[in-house]
Amino acid sequence: MKPFMDKDFLLSTETAKKLFHNYAESMPILDYHCHINPQEIAQNRQFKNITEVWLGGDHYKWRQMRSNGVDEYYITGDAPDREKFQKWAETLEKLIGNPLYHWSHLELQRYFGYTGHLNGETAEEVWNLCNEKLAQPDMSVRGLIKRSGVTLICTTDDPVDTLEWHEKLKADDTFDVQVLPAWRPDKATNIEKATFLPYMESLSAASGVAIKTFADLKEAIKKRMAYFDERGCSVSDHGLDYVIYVPASEEEVSSIFAKAMAGGTLTAEEVAKYKTAFMLFLGREYHSRNWVMQLHYGCKRDNNGLMFEKLGPDTGFDCISNYAPAQQLADFLNALVSTDELPKTILYSLNPCDNAVIGTVIGCFQDSSAVGKIQQGSAWWFNDHKTGMTEQMISLANLGMLSNFVGMLTDSRSFLSYTRHEYFRRILCELIGGWVENGEYPDDEKALEKIVKGICYNNAVRYFGFDL
Repeated sequence: MKPFMDKDFLLSTETAKKLFHNYAESMPILDYHCHINPQEIAQNRQFKNITEVWLGGDHYKWRQMRSNGVDEYYITGDAPDREKFQKWAETLEKLIGNPLYHWSHLELQRYFGYTGHLNGETAEEVWNLCNEKLAQPDMSVRGLIKRSGVTLICTTDDPVDTLEWHEKLKADDTFDVQVLPAWRPDKATNIEKATFLPYMESLSAASGVAIKTFADLKEAIKKRMAYFDERGCSVSDHGLDYVIYVPASEEEVSSIFAKAMAGGTLTAEEVAKYKTAFMLFLGREYHSRNWVMQLHYGCKRDNNGLMFEKLGPDTGFDCISNYAPAQQLADFLNALVSTDELPKTILYSLNPCDNAVIGTVIGCFQDSSAVGKIQQGSAWWFNDHKTGMTEQMISLANLGMLSNFVGMLTDSRSFLSYTRHEYFRRILCELIGGWVENGEYPDDEKALEKIVKGICYNNAVRYFGFDL
């Protein structure tokens, strides 16, 4: 029997162990997509206790606590932090086979030196240990980032954001990890939502453009993109239901936009036509600025209406959608490539059934302008577990080129989540090591080193073009 989560955790062959310990383990981390708050980095937040850093905004954990019958008072309510932690510890011990069990214990090992296992009985011991460690100066937000080996972070930022905290970080020469904004224009995309008209007012104020027409909107967006570009932004991100392609003339889209601005109710077809036109406009702008376009889709959000009314979005009530038409995805990319305006693009579907579709679609649009120009993104959200990561990489290897993969993203609101990169790297080395030991790839250490280091870090540095 192997020891619990020892140094060879998830590594079953000698080749896998060699690849991880000699090459993957020590590689830096490029956090090119996350949801952490730049203000907390700028102010170098010091957490008061483990509940703050672990449960403060982690809807992964909240979902499992609800699955364990925990009252909402102990999840998002006003229960004391020690009691919330106890409920999480009692939940964690039941999560056999769940990635949260692995992630939580990797975090306890790497940041707190705890090699036991957390449960209801050990909760007091772990609570005291973690809080004692968190009080130390090097366990501040910046300290956690530095000890994790992170070289660059891209946050997720709305076009109306002032980016003041990014500017303060850039001017602070005491912290050498780059923190750059990433463009997330979902509120300008979702014309069908009640938030659209108020958002147009906010965008008008931020851009200095009085938005009355679709042409005005595009002008306002260009101004904000220039503002972001000047502050180091070169990455965009979109949260979509699916990639839509329902083309329409400029005149028709302008009419649809005017109808929305007048408070009219749009048909589903009108919404699709607007979103198509807006996304094509953005794609061309990304190409002209050499920005990377990330498309996250396949999620049905806010399914529990009662809880959405109480807690709002991003609180653990989303699920996988099974509607993501491949034809529209391919036609959308084709519309951009037909005028030679397709930017570097990363495609993420929340539905693992879309792995093969993405693998075949990306092969249609690769070219010599960038190595691996169109990428399948890392297994995302409900798929960032051992099975999901393995299946995504096997599919990418079967249908494309795994060696050019830009690898893992953190996609988290927690400063302890960087152990997810270690988890990913162990799974990667186990997969590749298995192929080598099964005679499916030669035991060529030089080639294997290049592949592993590339997927862990080097490919992303090259792909995004960051100055590191």
